[in-house]
Amino acid sequence: MIAYGWSTLAQFAISGLAVGCIYGLVGIGFVVIFNASGIVNFAQGSFVMLGGMTAYALYTLGGLPLWLAALLSPMVVAALGFVLEATVIRPLWRRQAPLLVLILATLELQVMLENGTMHGLGTDPHTFPAFGGSEPVRWGGVSVARQTFWIVGGSLALVAALALFYRRTLTGQAMRACAVNREVAALLAIPVERMLAGSFALSAALGAAAGVLITPTQYTAFHVALPFGISGFVAAVIGGFGNATGAFVGGLILGVLESLAVVFIASGYKDVVTFVVLLAILFFKPTGLFGSLVEE
Repeated sequence: MIAYGWSTLAQFAISGLAVGCIYGLVGIGFVVIFNASGIVNFAQGSFVMLGGMTAYALYTLGGLPLWLAALLSPMVVAALGFVLEATVIRPLWRRQAPLLVLILATLELQVMLENGTMHGLGTDPHTFPAFGGSEPVRWGGVSVARQTFWIVGGSLALVAALALFYRRTLTGQAMRACAVNREVAALLAIPVERMLAGSFALSAALGAAAGVLITPTQYTAFHVALPFGISGFVAAVIGGFGNATGAFVGGLILGVLESLAVVFIASGYKDVVTFVVLLAILFFKPTGLFGSLVEE
C-alpha cells in the first residue's frame, strides 16, 4: 500500500464529500417518491444522467449561456418526470397494480430513457465547463477544484430548500402526510394522486440538479445512470429508507468510504465497498442509521 501524506488524504476526503453530496441528492430522490407512493423508483439514476445530458445539449447544441442551461435542465427533466408518472405510473396505480409491477415499470423506464438518450445524443461522453473556472483553490498542500464548492454549496442549498418546502408549504405538508399514512391522507381529502405526480417531478428535478453539478468534474453519458442509481439507493438504505435527511448523510458516508477505499485499497474496489456497506446495513441495521419516517 502506498503511503499518503495528510494533504493527499484531505484531498481524497474532500472529493469523497463532494461525490457523497451527489449520492445524497439521488438518495433523497428515492425517498421523495417512496414516501409518496411506496414505490422504489429504479429510474432515479436516469434523472441524474438526463440532467447532465440536457444541460450539455442546451449549452453546446442550443447555444444557451451555461448558467441558463444549468437552470433550465432540472426544469426540463422535472417536466419529463411528471409526464412519465402520468403516462406510465398513474394508470398502473389506478388499476391497483401490485407494487412489484410498479417497481418493474420504473426499471423499464430506466431502460427506455437510457436508450432514448443513446439514440438522441450518441454514445460519446460529454461534459461542459466548471461553473467557477478551472483554476483550483489551494490551501497549503490541498488543491480543491472550484466545482467542488458548487457541488457542496448547491447540494446543501437544495436540501435546505426541500426542508422549507416540506415545512412551510401546503403541498409539502400534504406530501409529508402521504409519507406518514397514505390511506388517512386520502380520507382527509389530500389528493394522493396529485402528490404522487408532484413527487415524481420533484425527484426528477433533484436528480437532474445532481447531474448538472457533477458533470463538469467528470463526464456524462447514457450509461452513467445505473451507477448513480445504485449509489443513491445505497445512500437511502444507509440513512433509513423514507428519511430524507438520513439519505443525504448516508450519501456523505458512502462517498467518503469509497474515496478512502481508493486510497487504502485500490480504485477497482470502490464498487465493492458500496455493496459491502449495503450488506452490512441490511444485516446489522436494516432500518438504516436514522430509521425510516414512513409508518410500517
